[in-house]
Amino acid sequence: MLAGLQPFTPAQVTRARWGVIAMFLASGLSFTTFASRLVLIRQSLGVTPAGMGVLLLFITLGSITLMPLTGHLIERFGETLLLRVFSVVSWTMLAVAAYFATRGWAVAMAVPLFFQGAAFGAWDVCMNVAGGRVEQGLGRSIMPQFHAGFSLATFAGAGIGWLFSHFGTPLMWHIGTVAIIGAVAVQAFVPWLLPPLVSTGSTGGVSTSATGDRSAWLEPRTLLIGVVMLSVSLTEGSANDWIGSSIVQSFETPEATGIACLGVFLAAMTTMRILGTRLVDRWGRVATLRACALSAIAGLLCFGLGNHLWLTMLGAAIWGLGAALGFPVGISAASDDPLRAARRTAVVSTIGYVAFLGGPPLIGMIATHIGFRNALMFILIPAVVSLLLAGWTRPLPTAEQT
Repeated sequence: MLAGLQPFTPAQVTRARWGVIAMFLASGLSFTTFASRLVLIRQSLGVTPAGMGVLLLFITLGSITLMPLTGHLIERFGETLLLRVFSVVSWTMLAVAAYFATRGWAVAMAVPLFFQGAAFGAWDVCMNVAGGRVEQGLGRSIMPQFHAGFSLATFAGAGIGWLFSHFGTPLMWHIGTVAIIGAVAVQAFVPWLLPPLVSTGSTGGVSTSATGDRSAWLEPRTLLIGVVMLSVSLTEGSANDWIGSSIVQSFETPEATGIACLGVFLAAMTTMRILGTRLVDRWGRVATLRACALSAIAGLLCFGLGNHLWLTMLGAAIWGLGAALGFPVGISAASDDPLRAARRTAVVSTIGYVAFLGGPPLIGMIATHIGFRNALMFILIPAVVSLLLAGWTRPLPTAEQT
């Protein structure tokens, strides 16, 4: 805990830890509920992979519109209030987008996707700021476990999607039911989060000297951490959106088989994130990220070049292990100084989400010409970039945090 800041009690930190996990679980469920049904959504709309990619691009546009401002909003209103608002908007827009898909309204669907992306991106920044605060309170690496909650929820979401797909349940029943449950869960757990940090030298809120006027967008370390997160986010986001379609297209399997392969990828990510805190504490951020980048490269090669379904699924698992820790480690690096965490987290999250949400539409456009598995091989480029830039995630000197 930083000098001059009111410390939280162990009971507060423990309770907040579970509250943050709940935020990540709900967010992951939101993301994969939609992604798991992209095959059916695209068929309902009657659009090409490129057309679906253009629609998904509106999610990205929404996110990058609001995410850069979220750090300032957090400093003014607090992340707990923002989590209440943005989670409800995100779930509502997801349900509206699903309804438009069932009606075949491809053009109109761009509007709810834009607002869903804006709310989802801001939600992400808020919950990561809350998670960084808990990590500082504990004094050890914990961020990968929060993101394990996200991955666990995406795995569960893929499983739920498989069940609804297998039994032929209407799309609106699936997404509408999950949206109601997810929105209620967030509202129930928001009060568990830690209150905003208060400097003992200020009259209320975070002091002006704590935040300063310096823009986090001008900090070289913050920007390079963002590039690392951009690289690993493209690896993760493209898998979430296109693994299912890739399997269906390449092996002519039912939608449920594609969802099962996505489940393999997500299960591997979840496992690595659960174990990742120990790896980061033992090896350090840099060595852990480099090992993950090598795993992602190996998995992508296996997935893209494998001639058998089992080999491709094995590649998806290795790929998932490699994609697991980049985003949470990047958030931890951006949160080294809690008084600058909100703004820095907003910056690196924005950069990361450009790839997480913007990469898949581009992959979809490329896939129209060369197929999904070949298009996914382009992710090898950012995987190499994350390997080369991992050193920028080293912890800040202690002097900069006091």
